[in-house]
Amino acid sequence: MQGAPDATALIGFGAIFTLFFITLGPLKILGPFAQLTRQTDEAAMRKIAVRAFVLAVIAVVAGGFGGRALLENWGISPSAMLLSGGIIFALVGLNLVLEQYQPVHPAPPPLSAAPMAAAMRIAFPTVVTPYGIAALIVVLTNSREVERTGAILAILLAVMVLNLLTMLYARRIMGGVTAMVLQIVGAVLGVLQVAVAIDMILRALHELALI
Repeated sequence: MQGAPDATALIGFGAIFTLFFITLGPLKILGPFAQLTRQTDEAAMRKIAVRAFVLAVIAVVAGGFGGRALLENWGISPSAMLLSGGIIFALVGLNLVLEQYQPVHPAPPPLSAAPMAAAMRIAFPTVVTPYGIAALIVVLTNSREVERTGAILAILLAVMVLNLLTMLYARRIMGGVTAMVLQIVGAVLGVLQVAVAIDMILRALHELALI
């Protein structure tokens, strides 16, 4: 476990918020949610959004702590996890930056009439992404203090609340200039995430005595 304090110091709260905002946040939810609920009335859409929010919070917290427990049981060092996380975050950040150049996908089929089934389809994998859970596992693995872990969970909850608000007001957001602003913000944060990811990779390589 040598090098864990340095790895922890590398991932500041600002970087953690950026990682969560991109991997678990509203930027990736807005378009798919608006498409999936395009034939759903306002009241049903709100019920789906609230249920998806609850499911997503439970799933991501369980996945984050479960993943950290598995890593500790397997004896994987924080530096190795930091390197893995850096690679994943770099790929996700690059995908976000280059997303505007990708071909437009056809509209997905509408949601199920059953609210819970519809909420589960929204929660997985639209809200809770595999790389989002990986982000939480990385920061939890590199957190050795109860206070820091509590702060990480508070940041995670704040991002999830932003997700809920985005789903509740998705139609209004998509109908104005806010959607364009969010695309610009997403591109900027994508570049910042790539930079943070490279910093993580370099630090992990140094801690593993590879550079």
